[in-house]
Amino acid sequence: MSKGPARILFFADAASVHTRRWVAAVVERGAEAIVISRQAGEVPGARQVIVIEPGLDKLGWFRALPEVRRQARRLMADFKPDLVHGHYGTSYGLWAAACGLSVPKVLTAWGSDILVTPRESRLMRLVVGWSLRHADLITADSFDVVKEISGYHPSAPVHQILWGADTDKFCPGTPASDFEVVSLRSWEPNYNIDLIIEAFARFVSLRPHSQARLHLLGGGPMEPALQERVTSLRLLQQVRFHGRVGDQAMVDAIQRARVSVSVPTSDATSVSVLESMACGLPIIASDLPANRQWIDERGGWITPVRDVAAVADALVSAHDHPQQAQAMGLHNRERIEHEASRRGQMDRMWQLYAQMIKPNLKGGKPGGAAPRPRP
Repeated sequence: MSKGPARILFFADAASVHTRRWVAAVVERGAEAIVISRQAGEVPGARQVIVIEPGLDKLGWFRALPEVRRQARRLMADFKPDLVHGHYGTSYGLWAAACGLSVPKVLTAWGSDILVTPRESRLMRLVVGWSLRHADLITADSFDVVKEISGYHPSAPVHQILWGADTDKFCPGTPASDFEVVSLRSWEPNYNIDLIIEAFARFVSLRPHSQARLHLLGGGPMEPALQERVTSLRLLQQVRFHGRVGDQAMVDAIQRARVSVSVPTSDATSVSVLESMACGLPIIASDLPANRQWIDERGGWITPVRDVAAVADALVSAHDHPQQAQAMGLHNRERIEHEASRRGQMDRMWQLYAQMIKPNLKGGKPGGAAPRPRP
């Protein structure tokens, strides 16, 4: 074990904002970090980003394992990591579990890697189970994911650690005078952006003088089809495609809005939902366990999965009852401050790291001896 700052080797997507935020949080607390990723990306604070390209198919993750182990051995000599942390059970979690280093291993489940991918094939379920069984600590960001993980009977402890919302940056602002609606989810099939557009069109037909606008942030492969549908619905003046934006542009869009919509088919705790709540917005969310964990009648509207009429009705309610919607938003802000601030969640994660490598973590609370790594 190295002396001085804790050294963490991450296996994670360098292009993901979640990876960048997580690494920034541990570096802020005194750690040093290196990221091994499938694709290149700038990760502020990381000493290095190492790219291993396994190919586009799922079997590529297995073909890359010899290179993963070679890089891990080199880093064991040069970087001397105190622990390995893999993000996403069916890919980077596999790499972390199989890297061959005799240091504690952490696996963070993201949601679909536990709730969706294992149902696609027996191979993926075996991969998830194997990765979980080779972890010394497991984290997930919703109760339903934690429950699903328990079905694999891992020996490692499982903790709910949220991605959380930066409550200093994501805070209430002054909404626009018009009725603006925001969606922050990626333009992929699971997130049902097409349904949001259809529901918004129905809302506009019900409230034609509402001066409503729909702002779509996130970006993704469905953009051409979504643009075509907006054109066919004659909503070009009322629907704006922003694509992927930085945090400040996201904050600006949320603060201008009156309501945030997130209606995926499957999901764990959504960071964008937490960030919308932190900005004081009511939420329209699909009826999923992770959404019910955060949204009730005091904070928004739960709608059946892929129910256009229910989402449209919720938009009508948000529009017609602005004081009620504002009260919902205030409730949501208070809840995030108390239960889901990013700083508080990362402080908890830092303490869990400390229990594994306690001699090296400044400010970490002492815990038991580090779990013995499995071969």
